[in-house]
Amino acid sequence: MSAVRDFLVEIGTEELPPRSLIALSGSFAQGVEQGLSQAGLRHGAVERFATPRRLAVRVRRLAEQQPDRPLERRGPPVKAAFDATGNPTQAALAFARGCGVEVTALERLDTPKGQWLVHRGVEPGARTVDLLPAIVGAALDALPIAKRMRWGDGEAQFVRPVHWVVMLFGREVVTADILGIRASNLTYGHRFMAPKAIRLATPMAYVRQLQKRGRVLVDLEARRETIRRGVTAAAAQLGGVAVISDALLDEVTGLVEWPVPLAGRFDAKYLELPPEVPIATMQDHQRYFPVRDPQGRLMPWFVTVSNIESLDPAQVIAGNERVVRPRLSDAAFFYQTDRQHRLDTHVDALKRVTFQTQLGSLHQKTERVRGLARAVASAIGADPQRADRAAQLAKCDLLTNMVGEFPELQGLMGRYYAQHDGEPQEVADALREQYLPRFAGDELPATPSGMAVSIADRLDTIAAIYATGQKPSGTRDPFGLRRAALGLLRTAIERRLDLDLQQLLTQAVAAARDDMESVGAAQGKTVPPVDLGALRDEVYDYVIERLRAYYVEGDTGLEVTPEMFDAVLATRPASPLDFDARLRALVQFLQLPDAASLAAANKRIANILRKTDEAVNATVDVERLLDPAEQILAEQVDAIARVVEPRFAARDYTPGLQQLAALRPAVDAFFDSVMVMTEDASLRSNRLALLNRMRGLFMRAADLSRLPG
Repeated sequence: MSAVRDFLVEIGTEELPPRSLIALSGSFAQGVEQGLSQAGLRHGAVERFATPRRLAVRVRRLAEQQPDRPLERRGPPVKAAFDATGNPTQAALAFARGCGVEVTALERLDTPKGQWLVHRGVEPGARTVDLLPAIVGAALDALPIAKRMRWGDGEAQFVRPVHWVVMLFGREVVTADILGIRASNLTYGHRFMAPKAIRLATPMAYVRQLQKRGRVLVDLEARRETIRRGVTAAAAQLGGVAVISDALLDEVTGLVEWPVPLAGRFDAKYLELPPEVPIATMQDHQRYFPVRDPQGRLMPWFVTVSNIESLDPAQVIAGNERVVRPRLSDAAFFYQTDRQHRLDTHVDALKRVTFQTQLGSLHQKTERVRGLARAVASAIGADPQRADRAAQLAKCDLLTNMVGEFPELQGLMGRYYAQHDGEPQEVADALREQYLPRFAGDELPATPSGMAVSIADRLDTIAAIYATGQKPSGTRDPFGLRRAALGLLRTAIERRLDLDLQQLLTQAVAAARDDMESVGAAQGKTVPPVDLGALRDEVYDYVIERLRAYYVEGDTGLEVTPEMFDAVLATRPASPLDFDARLRALVQFLQLPDAASLAAANKRIANILRKTDEAVNATVDVERLLDPAEQILAEQVDAIARVVEPRFAARDYTPGLQQLAALRPAVDAFFDSVMVMTEDASLRSNRLALLNRMRGLFMRAADLSRLPG
């Protein structure tokens, strides 16, 4: 077993993009670990570090050398390696020479095809110190950097200019040129408080030395927690509670190396604005943490995190207060100006905003969504007129001054402006809820009109983009169709909305194609015809497939396997709520002792029906049932069908499937004694019809043939 040492690599840079820092750090560590594994190098824990000016990875107990590798190289056949007198031929001599040994050192290998010369040896493992430069280089090349930049006169490219590189293997400096910089054991501390070089003796001294001498908290998670605790404590001193979002906390962690929380104040008159406005001003523009009182009301305070421990913190606070003041003043002006015009005055202006070049304007999208929202509202028992009004106003706030400055407030400002205009409260709430859910685990629309507009908007986006031929591929999803599909599915299932997805998609793709044709005609272009039914089916498949991750990987409380999902998917339920009911029933059914046997029987039946070329009758002729086993099965299928078909029609799948489980003994007996594919065409046809009849009952809930067994 080879000796081990700790390894450290640090890339010192100009300030890195704060929102990308966590992803870059994780990718760098993963790349180094992957490279070590591929090289066969044993190691301990892989630790990642990152600040605005550095990415670093430390590997504990890294082996100094690859393990030796046994070699076996086969040469010519023995009969070709020696002549009649037993002397080696040129083939044997050349092989031995290539292996660096004498012919006498070669061994013989017996195989079914004869005896061969073989050379066996050991390839010494490479030294780790020689492998590390390439491993680090490959990890850096694989970082998720959208656009790399060059600097100076060199050819190196990285997300930001690189100023230093540390590569230490134990106490040894690894000889390497990384991104145009010669590696050393010199790192650098805080840009202002400790800018001098710091010589690292060992990798294990890295965190301690940077904190003590460099005024840098290099551990990303530790720095994040320090900021969270400091901001929380600063807000508590004000008698309030800090508003700390994970996204803002991550971004601030990526902005500072030595966090110092400081509390500042703004004019209380800005509390008259909707609270989301000053919060957005502070969070998104200034990276400040707002403060609420214990009752949840916004306070005229904020907490900022400085990247320097100032001798005069009051000056730092005053500077931050001075910066936020005009931001809040602008927001107040936007709010006042926007409310001078009714929200619906922006409807016509939507005609001047392009949604997508082939689909036309945002006004055209609005009209499509209005039609879908009315249809959804009718299906879920909501007021179609209110859903229509909400859909008509849904995108109007995009043209307001406030949303132009704060895009993250879209929908929310529409709600406030609609309330100010005297719109029904449900309509106003729907303007905010149209964007829900925004991410996994987010809240769902609560009002009927909000549900209708949210679902309609997502249906239109997916169907319309598919109509243009720009469907997602791989990881590329520029229109967010995956998120849209999962959002509408979550809303339908978790809000218990029974929607005919296929019918709605028929309407959505037809409306999108109509707009494409009108836009094309206006541009003097001809839009190629498509099969609307095929397009509808393609969009349906895409949307329903998004449920796979929802059930198989999500937190639904169901233990669902991919095979269970496929069994329900094969029946193509029109309603996502129906899909949910079938899947839940299937999960319960598979816990029954007879389930595995019936799944295997269904698989056998599916194979038989798939392989036959003859048409299968829809009905069973009882007069041609000769074997007692097939007679019993036919009687039981008919009897159970009379009970379960009404249940399946009412989507009461669980008791329906449980009652079908009673068929197991008759099914087993049938396959034990009946030859289905008999030479008698009449008997064969009738038996196929019987199997098809039974399989059809199960298919009312799920395709059991998709299950293992």
